Order: sequence, then C-alpha cells, then structure tokens
Amino acid sequence: MLSVEVVEVTDLLRDGYDVVVVGGGAAGLSGALTLARSRRSVLVVDAGAPRNAPAEGVHAFLTRDGTPPAELLERGRAEVRGYGGQVVPGEVGSVAREEDGFAVALTDGRAVRARRLLVAAGAVDELPDIPGLRERWGRDVVHCPYCHGWEVRDQAIGVLATGPMSVHQALLFRQLSDDVMYFSHTTPPGEEDAERLTARGIEIVQGEVASVETDGDRLVGVRLRDGTVVGREALAVASRIVVRAGFLAGLGLRPAEHPVGIGQYLPTDATGRTEAPGVWAAGNVTDPAAQVGAAAAAGTTAAAQINADLIAEETRRAVAAHRDPFSADSEARLCEQAMGDRRHGI
Repeated sequence: MLSVEVVEVTDLLRDGYDVVVVGGGAAGLSGALTLARSRRSVLVVDAGAPRNAPAEGVHAFLTRDGTPPAELLERGRAEVRGYGGQVVPGEVGSVAREEDGFAVALTDGRAVRARRLLVAAGAVDELPDIPGLRERWGRDVVHCPYCHGWEVRDQAIGVLATGPMSVHQALLFRQLSDDVMYFSHTTPPGEEDAERLTARGIEIVQGEVASVETDGDRLVGVRLRDGTVVGREALAVASRIVVRAGFLAGLGLRPAEHPVGIGQYLPTDATGRTEAPGVWAAGNVTDPAAQVGAAAAAGTTAAAQINADLIAEETRRAVAAHRDPFSADSEARLCEQAMGDRRHGI
C-alpha cells in the first residue's frame, strides 16, 4: 500500500516574500495583517510558543478582555490569511544578508528570501529555581498587576523578591489587596525601601524561600528554608526576560541588558527599526513589559514603516528606470512588477 503524505497548501513556501515575520504572536500577526492589507506578500513563521500561553485569558485589551490566548491567536491567523498572508508553523534558525534582502533558514531545512524582516519572536520568562513555582505560573503565580491583578484582588498575596523591581511590584499589588507580604528571599530591601513597604502596610518576611506549597490545584503558601510555611493565595514574581533573538547573530544583532534590570531586550528606535538595515522588531522582543495591546500596536507601527520603506525603494528604482529604460534598475523594476502580478493572480 502506498503512503500518501498530505501537505497543507498554506504550508507550501514560495521562494521570496516582501516581508518575513518571525513570530506569530500579537505583534507579529498585527504586523502581518497591516502588510497583507497593503498588498504585500508576507510570510509569518510561528514557533507556536507564546509567552502568555499559561494564562487563562488576555486582559486589558479592549473588546477582547478575557479571551483565551490561543483563541485570540487563531482569530489573528485567520484574519492574516483572509488578506492573502501566509502563516506557517516553524522556527527560524538563522538569517543572512543578501544583496537584495535576506536569506531566512528554518530549522527544518526550509528556506525563503525576504526583502525586509519583522522580528516578533517574543521572550521567555526565566523563573527562580524554586520547586512548585513554574507549575503555577500564569495562574496563581503571576508577574504583572495589569495582566493578572484583578484576578487575585483581595487575596493574600506574596511578592517574591528577585531583583531591583520587586519593591515596585509589591507596591503595585498593594493597590489590589490589603494583605501583601514581601518575601525578601535573596534580595532584602534597603533601609529606604523597607520604610516604603512598611508605610504601605506590606509585611517584610525575612529568609530564603524553599518551595511553593499547593493543595490540589491551588496555591496555599510559601515554605521558607527553616520549614516555616506562610499562608498565601497568590505569589507575584518578577521574572528575568530572555528574548528569542539568537537567529539574528549573523546580522550583527544581539540582545542588550535592559536598563531597568529586568533582563534582555533588542534595541530599536520608536518605529521598531533596528541597527541592521531592513530589520524591524516589535513586541516583547524589544519591549519586555508590553502587554498584548501594546505589542499589537507596535507590530502595526513597524509594519507601516516597513511598507513605507519598500515604497521608497520601489519609487527610487522606478525613477531610475524611467530615466534609463535599459538600466539595471529597469530590470529590477520589471521583476518587482512580475512579483506583484503573481501576488495578485495576474
């Protein structure tokens, strides 16, 4: 019996695209949607590992508050495809510069060319190595008061000190509950910070945290190294952010340490333009604190800039071809026109 492999038509890659978007989260899909609506050929390569996957719902995103992350992304992929954009599962392994753009190599052996690149690969939250912490992440172990604060309001909240932002985090969660404790762990507060916490009624618990205690499917406390268990219903943790940008090393782009000490980020200007010509970035890869709405907006902004940059290039070539119909720019203009014809089914 012959075995026939079924290949989704939408997974078949063309040789070249106007833009390849690395990452299929809110930033990447919003950017791809904007580009597809501008009649650009666009490919989204989605590794399928969104940062907010453990959360029950997306919050503070107007008209979509509470929507499960997977549902939001599925809607986004459908919208991009509805305008002719392509979204495929995969992971980008490396990017190399070519004369007219970039060669994008996927880890599964596939390769495509792109005139421009939008990096929206996101970030990973690195958590302290404390038993029980990762298993509760995104449920009753949280990090952002604007993403999860309402859901833990009026509960007994602990804040696990992990770095310079932990005191600020504790003060933010104090807005949501009268019962907040600051677990010094390995980062005891200085004299001034201790006074601020005490003034706001936040109890400081000394000692290193050994584990997170659970009962069934809920967090019930924090165990210290000396065996003491302090009852808590939720725990806030400031994670260290590590961005997904290793595939950009061939372009000379590397993450930098974030100035406020929360981890890494990929530096860009206000429009998302990186130091590498032709490469933009949006979302958590460049702004680790961005929520879904902000990430989506950044993707749209970067996409508009990319489209404008492509138009400027095409216009320069058109002018050169108009002046000299036999120039190399004239030939390039004809190639661009042919790509456009294929894109629009002509």
